[in-house]
Amino acid sequence: MPKPLSRRSFLLNSLAAAGAVGATNFLTACGDSPSRAGAALPIHCGSLANIGPLQAADDHGIQLPAGFSARIVAVSGQEVMTTDGAGTAYVWHPAPDGSATFALPDGGWVLVSNRERVPDGGAGAMRFDAKGNIVDAYEILSLTRQNCAGGKTPWNSWLSCEEQPDGRVYECDPYGVDAAVVKPALGSFSHEAVAVDPLKKVLYLTEDFPTGYFYRFVPDDWQGERPSLNSGRLQVAKLLGAANERDFVALEWLDVPEPTLPSQTQFLDSLGASQFNGGEGLWYQDGLVYFTTKGDNRVWLLDSAADKLMIVYDQATAAEGQNFLAGVDNVVIAPSGDVLIAEDGDDMQLVVLTPERKIIPLLRFDGQPASEVTGPCFSPDGRRLYVNSQRGPAGQGGINSSDGVTYEITGFDKLAAC
Repeated sequence: MPKPLSRRSFLLNSLAAAGAVGATNFLTACGDSPSRAGAALPIHCGSLANIGPLQAADDHGIQLPAGFSARIVAVSGQEVMTTDGAGTAYVWHPAPDGSATFALPDGGWVLVSNRERVPDGGAGAMRFDAKGNIVDAYEILSLTRQNCAGGKTPWNSWLSCEEQPDGRVYECDPYGVDAAVVKPALGSFSHEAVAVDPLKKVLYLTEDFPTGYFYRFVPDDWQGERPSLNSGRLQVAKLLGAANERDFVALEWLDVPEPTLPSQTQFLDSLGASQFNGGEGLWYQDGLVYFTTKGDNRVWLLDSAADKLMIVYDQATAAEGQNFLAGVDNVVIAPSGDVLIAEDGDDMQLVVLTPERKIIPLLRFDGQPASEVTGPCFSPDGRRLYVNSQRGPAGQGGINSSDGVTYEITGFDKLAAC
């Protein structure tokens, strides 16, 4: 009896077949698309397609579907307290941004969160036990600038990104044992996020700048599960055709001449590199990479193995009633396979992007119009979602706000698969 295809193999085979026929309707297993593009997405049809409408705001000012609930786990400027009431001596940082969770041997986990402040950037962490109780909090990165997003690595480190014209990437220990180490080889630019493709053995990086670029880093040394990030080739993407919502367009990768010099001073477009308007969130899973560009409110899908790229959401061309997603920012794929996209401002929503390209609100912060939805990530068991209102209800101070709030959302274990 033939061995059944893995989910990853199925998706990549579907994408490869799509390329052979022009990728017009490359996957329709979840139904016909209502979008202008007319093609369903090659993503798992997860349980969040069944969440139902948002209810009235709760006591925290959060609108959630029926069956979901929220609690505050940390407030900027306040000491993080354990669930049993003891102090941790760590004051939760202002402007919480990019986040991720890391499993612990005892069944608990660590929540890592960036601090998007200038000049006092950095990152902190909060530890939970197997029951979800807060047991500790501590700092893992300091003396940096405007640490916006970043990325979790398969070898369980946190890559924290500086969103500055000469910004760099720092590799951090989420467990608070080893000191953070800067990785100049990953480039000097307005870093937003990082995603690791362990199959192709590359890292993808976004640049949050109106004339920014989409990058990848190819390490010189990748032996075993953990590569060295100290040397390698930093490359920038060149589209070999017009990006659109119907067909994948091939990419070529060009070497950045001087990776340690600020990229915006190197005129990479003169080399033929394609510009991406304000690169934001970035996530890898099963051979596919999703990223967003906030300047033009687009969500992109990269077939990493084939080096082909497609637009999967464009507010300018989205169908009526589906064009409300704006300020696209952080992106995360839930353990269920659902793609979630956060808004920077606008309606302050975290939404689900379904395979049919429908946009379904999962969460909305009510009465916090001057804030951002940042850092969505799930606990390792997929039962809890962590998310920040970066500037909180007051919304004061821009990226130097001291009013951020970090929440935990539960209810995901009650959903039926689609």
